Amino acid sequence: MTAQHGIFAIGASEHAYVEFDLVSGAEVRSLVSSLVRLLGPESPLTGVGAVVGFRPELWSTLAPGASPPDARSFYEVVGPDLVMPATQHDAWLWVAGASRSATFDAVSSAIWGLAGTASVASEIDGWVYQANRDLTGFIDGTENPSVLQAASVAVQCEPSPAAGSSVVLYQRWQHLNSFASLDRASQERIIGRTKQNSIELEDHEMPADSHVRRNVIEVDGQELAIYRRNTSYGHLSNHGTLFVGFCATLKPLQMMLESMAGTVDGVRDALTRHTTPLSGAYYVVPSVESLSLFLPHSV
Repeated sequence: MTAQHGIFAIGASEHAYVEFDLVSGAEVRSLVSSLVRLLGPESPLTGVGAVVGFRPELWSTLAPGASPPDARSFYEVVGPDLVMPATQHDAWLWVAGASRSATFDAVSSAIWGLAGTASVASEIDGWVYQANRDLTGFIDGTENPSVLQAASVAVQCEPSPAAGSSVVLYQRWQHLNSFASLDRASQERIIGRTKQNSIELEDHEMPADSHVRRNVIEVDGQELAIYRRNTSYGHLSNHGTLFVGFCATLKPLQMMLESMAGTVDGVRDALTRHTTPLSGAYYVVPSVESLSLFLPHSV
């Protein structure tokens, strides 16, 4: 089974993300078929890459067993003085291209193609900042697995109807001005890495609430990895990070969020005092073979 290739397609500088809700009375199959068409041989999207995902419970009505076994909708994550809101929708489209014109035209085509079946619930553009940094100025994705290891982290690899599928966590985090006002040493203690070269701080220098400490999740001595495809969004007065994290199962993603929120031990990620979570959703990103069953000519 084959994962959607856009998950691993690196290099595009412009990105667009759209979430959809099924229109009352519309069929789930019509929603899936319309989005699958964007990946098929007669796709109206040219010059861009696309990835589609579906609310886990919705996808399972059409393809039982073809999802990671623990996939589910996003529920509110609550910690000390922090709530990560749940803004779950029915479907998710990620378009990546070399220009804003290309992504704009592609998203426009997708939205028109879903008229009468699904309505736009959210839409936002993302872009790559300084090749590999987020808008805090720190390098983003330092802990990402290599290209050779990414598939084993992001995709179900065991032979089963779920093979080739993923869970994606999609969140929008708004950056607050408070972080930029700190000196570099203070910023580095919050992140847990040096700003220039992304070198992890020594154990005795790294606070327990640093972003690195709260994002490293271990079970039985083994670190659980996540494949991140984050981008930046916004403008000077309102900007932040679009977190796009893929995993073969939901568990590492959920454990990361609960650790950041301090849900279990009360230790909240220091970075969350300078960023605000505005959205949160999980989507199943089905395999190519599962999706091909819903191409319009196959229905």
